Amino acid sequence: MAIHYPNGKAYVPVIQATKEKKKDYSFSNRGKTLEDEISDANEYYIAQDIAVIHKKPIPIQVVKVDYPSRSSAVIKEAYYRTPSTTDFNGVYKGRYIDFEAKETENRTAFPLKNIHLHQVEHMRKVSKQQGITFLLVRFSALDRYFCLPFEQLSLFWDRMLTGGRKSIAITEMESHAIEITPRYAPRIDYIKIVNDLNV
Repeated sequence: MAIHYPNGKAYVPVIQATKEKKKDYSFSNRGKTLEDEISDANEYYIAQDIAVIHKKPIPIQVVKVDYPSRSSAVIKEAYYRTPSTTDFNGVYKGRYIDFEAKETENRTAFPLKNIHLHQVEHMRKVSKQQGITFLLVRFSALDRYFCLPFEQLSLFWDRMLTGGRKSIAITEMESHAIEITPRYAPRIDYIKIVNDLNV
């Protein structure tokens, strides 16, 4: 199935680049991705009446479908209607919450190329409207998680745009983000960290 952006450019999933890499099936992780762990946390928050947060659906326009049989359909071509914004949004304590989740296998820094300009611009707009917005990063090789407030992400982004470093060093994460310690249920309890974001 070929998927294209509204400008006609073909979409190449990042997953293809890491297709050959083995997932971590250790007891602590059991092969789950960061998005899986966040979705598990979201289910817990909804069940416990803590927050209502969901993964955003990606708006896709299907343009070609094959029907190999009466009971099945195969999408052969589709386009993104608009570029996606961030991964998750919802409401917590009466406040709008909107955040992006990213993973990296880099042990020393988070590459800013993993975030897109339209995502940063979207987060900036959410922040201006007093919404809670941040970047949740997993250093998968280290099994470490950080919640970086948008205000700090914005500083690192602007530094890159003015010719500075194109990544956020893990030491900068340790200084400017809040580390999330994995636990039992939910494993990634990011809502507890939201209370410390000074929002």
